[in-house]
Amino acid sequence: MFQTVEIPVWLVVVLFALPGVAALDRVIGPGVRWFFRRRLERLLAKVNARLERKIEPFKLMRRQDMVVRLLYDPAVLEAVAEHAAATGVPGEVALEEARVYAREIVPGFSALFYFGFATRAARALSAVFFRVRVGVVSEAARVIDPRATVIFVMNHRSNMDYVLVTWLVSGRAAISYAVGEWARVWPLSRLIRAMGAYFIRRGSHNALYRRVLARYVQMATAEGTTQAVFPEGGLSLTGRVGAARMGLLSYIWAGFDPAAIVKGGRDVVFVPVGLAYDRVLEDALLVRAARQGGRRFRAPILRVLWEALRIALKRAGGHRYLFGTAAAGFGAPLSLSAHQAAGGDLEGLGVRLMAEVERVVPVLAAPLVAASIAMAVPVPELVARLEAVGAVLRLPPGGLAQAEAEGRAALCSRGILDAGGTLQPEMGDLLAFYAAPVRQRLGEAAASSDISATQRT
Repeated sequence: MFQTVEIPVWLVVVLFALPGVAALDRVIGPGVRWFFRRRLERLLAKVNARLERKIEPFKLMRRQDMVVRLLYDPAVLEAVAEHAAATGVPGEVALEEARVYAREIVPGFSALFYFGFATRAARALSAVFFRVRVGVVSEAARVIDPRATVIFVMNHRSNMDYVLVTWLVSGRAAISYAVGEWARVWPLSRLIRAMGAYFIRRGSHNALYRRVLARYVQMATAEGTTQAVFPEGGLSLTGRVGAARMGLLSYIWAGFDPAAIVKGGRDVVFVPVGLAYDRVLEDALLVRAARQGGRRFRAPILRVLWEALRIALKRAGGHRYLFGTAAAGFGAPLSLSAHQAAGGDLEGLGVRLMAEVERVVPVLAAPLVAASIAMAVPVPELVARLEAVGAVLRLPPGGLAQAEAEGRAALCSRGILDAGGTLQPEMGDLLAFYAAPVRQRLGEAAASSDISATQRT
């Protein structure tokens, strides 16, 4: 009974470590969690005090809790049952499949990351690349019902759109983006989820996935989450504002009940946003994809790294606004309840929104000069025609001479024009890409004949 018993050293360490871990969890852990929770609460209070649209509790839910809430929503459970019956798989298997989709879609918003890093990084990155200007802001957009759910509807010119708009509206709201599959790469996916973005599989025909995605969008909309969507379904390959695809808009439409507003529910207000750039970073890839007739394109990693190094060296040399000007215009908001009350349908909603987006896309110097060359119309005459149709002009303050000089310099820097200002023969498609938004604003169809004529001259 009193004999010596030998035990391994590692076991002694474990036996003494377990009480220590328990003490940390029961005594020190709550204090540490309380400390960080208090800091987060103070941060949220400070942020909400300056935001026009407060961060809703739904957006601040723990990601796991939000996944569970979505998964066991009656509409999702009904979709799971239908999927199991249609495919012949057990209900548990169908539920697990829905769980995978829910975890893939649901974001994990971090107010500390969004306002402590993301918005500041967006501002710094925008300032490196562009001189940022606001084209127009509708007065009606300043007085939207604070209880309404705001959804920014934008044309998709570049992946810089996310960065630019995050910064421009950072003083008004925290935006939740609908992001495509390109961003589902670790660690980028973790950062984007922390910004409150939710992932979507574009072109997926899986009925269960679409039902889970639709229900998440409807829940976020009903809870007042400020969102930003690109109805075109991808980057513009032509430079023009395209027609709306009804995917996300149809989910919002189906989940909206105008009668609920009387009982304290929220209206949905769409704010059209038109984006324009003197230089689109992905222009060559987009033009090549349009020429090949497909939407799949991938930037060579070595080329991306080389361009990043060049930009860093130019920035270190004191260069600012490396790619000219970027601008955004904010159009008149459109109330979903008012649209439905007037007898409007879903297709009409898409047409109205994209028409307003097209109307507020600012005209910048480089696209203006590109259109002037493509159409063989002098810049002053082209400006007069744009003013006649009410286009939003965001040109340099020095007048048309400065605008033309800056536009030509941007096109020369891109390699579209040579040092003498003559169009490079192989750059006709790229010139048309930059001229497209101006021609669209004038109501002109794309015409290759103008490009061919310009190339001959």
